[in-house]
Amino acid sequence: METFETARLILRPRTAQDFEACRVMDGDPEVIRYVGAPWSNAEEHLAFLRRRLATVFPPGLGYWTIVPKDDPAGFLGWVMLCPCDVAGAEVEIGWRLPRAAWGRGYASEAAAPILQQGFRTADFSWVVADIHPANPASMRVAEKIGLAFTGMVDYAGEPACRYSLTRAAWQQRQAQKKTSSST
Repeated sequence: METFETARLILRPRTAQDFEACRVMDGDPEVIRYVGAPWSNAEEHLAFLRRRLATVFPPGLGYWTIVPKDDPAGFLGWVMLCPCDVAGAEVEIGWRLPRAAWGRGYASEAAAPILQQGFRTADFSWVVADIHPANPASMRVAEKIGLAFTGMVDYAGEPACRYSLTRAAWQQRQAQKKTSSST
């Protein structure tokens, strides 16, 4: 997996050294408020993290840890682009940041290059972000990176707002960007 840099961030492949920071982040009830998973059970959480780290994802897909450029030992959360095992989608993009990192634009700054490289590198026709209906902050992140609301879906037994972007729509946006930057 590649490492990426943005104006303020380094996005590097997630490693076992990130587990403790992930566990601390996921220990905050506000951070996991809209996420259904085994985060309250430390052993199940660690087992989940280990399974995800051991997964060999296709090229262009995986989990990246978000760190600030000015503090490479810091931790600002993660962003993922992974095959989706719920709700019938091909690939899902997602992000999670500790509360101290909220409201600073880090999620969209991290997710945008991961989405771009995914469309350039991986072979999928569309990407989704399934977001809890009461989570407008994540909805704004999805919109900022180019996804659009396409309806409600069932996500592991819970309603979710589906935001999606097709490869064709992404390619059209890339062509429009080239045209507008050359004029």
